[in-house]
Amino acid sequence: MTRIRQDVLAAWCTVGLGVVAGYQFVPIGTPAAAYVYDALALAVVIALVVRAVQGGGSRLGWSLIAAAAASRLLGDVTYEIYRQVLHRSPWQSPADVFYLLAYPLLVAGALRLAHRRLRLDRAGYLDAAVIAGGLGLVWWLFVIEPMTDPTLLAIAYPTFDIVLIALVARLLIGAGVRRTAVTAVVGGVLCLVGSDIVTFVLPGLGLPEGLVAIGWMLANVLFGAAAILPRVDVPGEDDVTGSPRYGRITILVSCMLLIPTMIFVQDARVGHADGWAEIGCAAAVLVLLVAARMTGFVVRLRRQAGQMEQLALRDDLTGLANRRQFEQRLAEAVADGEPQVALLDLTGFKAVNDRFGHAVGDQLLAAVAGRFTAALRGTDLVARMGGDEFAVLIPDASAETGDSVAARLVAALRAPIPAGGQELLISGCIGIASAPGATDPGELLRRADVAMYAAKAAGRPWLRFTEDLDDRAGEKARLGADIRLAIDSEQFRLVYQPIVTLPAGDIVGVETLIRWQHPTRGFVSPVDFIPVAEENGLIVELGEWILRRACEQAVWWRDTLAGRAPLHVAVNVSARQLAEPDFARTVASVLASTGMISSNLTVEITETAVFGGGQAVETVKALRDLGVKISLDDFGTGHSSLGLLRTLPVDALKVDKQFVDTVTMAGEHAVIATALIQVADGLHLAAVAEGVETAEQAAELHRLGYRFAQGYHFGRPVEDPFREVALAVA
Repeated sequence: MTRIRQDVLAAWCTVGLGVVAGYQFVPIGTPAAAYVYDALALAVVIALVVRAVQGGGSRLGWSLIAAAAASRLLGDVTYEIYRQVLHRSPWQSPADVFYLLAYPLLVAGALRLAHRRLRLDRAGYLDAAVIAGGLGLVWWLFVIEPMTDPTLLAIAYPTFDIVLIALVARLLIGAGVRRTAVTAVVGGVLCLVGSDIVTFVLPGLGLPEGLVAIGWMLANVLFGAAAILPRVDVPGEDDVTGSPRYGRITILVSCMLLIPTMIFVQDARVGHADGWAEIGCAAAVLVLLVAARMTGFVVRLRRQAGQMEQLALRDDLTGLANRRQFEQRLAEAVADGEPQVALLDLTGFKAVNDRFGHAVGDQLLAAVAGRFTAALRGTDLVARMGGDEFAVLIPDASAETGDSVAARLVAALRAPIPAGGQELLISGCIGIASAPGATDPGELLRRADVAMYAAKAAGRPWLRFTEDLDDRAGEKARLGADIRLAIDSEQFRLVYQPIVTLPAGDIVGVETLIRWQHPTRGFVSPVDFIPVAEENGLIVELGEWILRRACEQAVWWRDTLAGRAPLHVAVNVSARQLAEPDFARTVASVLASTGMISSNLTVEITETAVFGGGQAVETVKALRDLGVKISLDDFGTGHSSLGLLRTLPVDALKVDKQFVDTVTMAGEHAVIATALIQVADGLHLAAVAEGVETAEQAAELHRLGYRFAQGYHFGRPVEDPFREVALAVA
């Protein structure tokens, strides 16, 4: 909570409590007392209307609560007019209409404020109904039934109080987290109900009117405080699964026990009728036995739910929050206030992995996570977003607080980090962004991304996003941030280019290619965005998406086209993906989940990706062990190491377009294309000629010995090259 908001809240509570205390010394029933009481109520209405206009949560929820407060104020004014101006009894007057109208408005508003979590916990509504039913039974026996002349109005107030108690139960035992503002609303409801009970249920106590009004006035003070407070998350009673804790079970069991208790009461009131006491005892025993059984079930359920939550929202390696949890909390923080977000990318982490191995790299990440956690405040959330990228959420904070957090993160990396028996030095680049002007959480992350890349480009440890940074930042920084947003919003699409036989031109496979139609940039070429994705590591996530979509499409073709489906679907894999130790397991998981046959998948890699050996070669071998075909793309343009062909499990060579362009020319222009087909034949590898654009090139390639080709002459990349075939089959 910001300092300004803290000061406003402190001033409101001080003045509000002072008014409540001072009201006790004002003669009740006088205009002065009415002015004091109604002035406080009017201030609350204004505060709630301002909160509804400003937002910071559910505008509808705040509007409904403001309407409830306004309705009560109209009731108070009408009450005093009848009492002091008309000198008539306010009971059963239009004031009651305004008072009673406030109850459903208050219930609807409070539920709306908490709807994000409450809608996930339908069982909570049943729990509230149990509580309301149990208390309703008590209400009937001790309040309604003893009335000598019950009127609809006399019944209405206690009945609405039952509804308010059910509301409180719903908010207090609901699943998920508590909201500070909602908690203040709950406190106000309890104060309101307290004064109602003294007035309508226990009138025999004879308490002074000023003392009775304390609850109603405190309710107004708390409603006003709720309008000032941010809606900050604090631990709730229940986890995200909605499984109840012992307090919730105790409340429910107590309400269930009200039934046998009332049986005992009725038994005593009618003079110990035969069998009623025994029925009450049996009912109580059954309730307690069922409660004991359910408690054991809940213990097991909570243990399992805790394990599932840990897996779903935590990063296995570091124990930090993962991307999913971070994005959930960020969305809530943006709705509730003005958070700061810091994105941090480690500098030099790849060198540690390459030199010492991934086991040491994992130890380093775990140690960095520990340092970040120790450097942050308890209200901040640090998450591992993937690879060596971390994010920090600083809820409802000023720019100064965000800058202070960034400075602490930088300081946390200054000392050497012990990992794998080494003392490793590593640094990081941080981008910070704040919420004003951000339309959604994705925009806030994009801003932090832009700032982080700008910090890298400027050689600074951290940099804050400003309005003109998009213009001043390098194209690479902006493009990298846009790629992240494009992945999240599914702006990418896949197209497929046929691979055909020579000379017949029959389609035997397709190469998967990615296309990006940016909302404002227009078409962005893969030549421009793939290198940026390689550099910032997003190619790993993007590549997995491509692989999964391509396999799903291949399976659809197989099931739809039967024997006319392509035998092979090729997917390009980058050097960064091959460097990931888990990439082969990712491919295996995709194959299993989509139903793709491994031998129908071809992974296309470049020479430069595997020339240095190491993890990349191990990944290729692991893919080959899965049954996946390996194709060496753009062969002849890189290192062109023939030794690589002997050590690497390759199934096919793809001859680059630059050698195909000159294949019809006489003399030395066709030498390389000729040599490459001879190498492929000698090593029993398939050879695919790329970039074939004319019939003359296709004929010459076939004469040289090529049996497979692709290029515009046979078909351009399209989203479904088998559309006509599918229509014919259908």
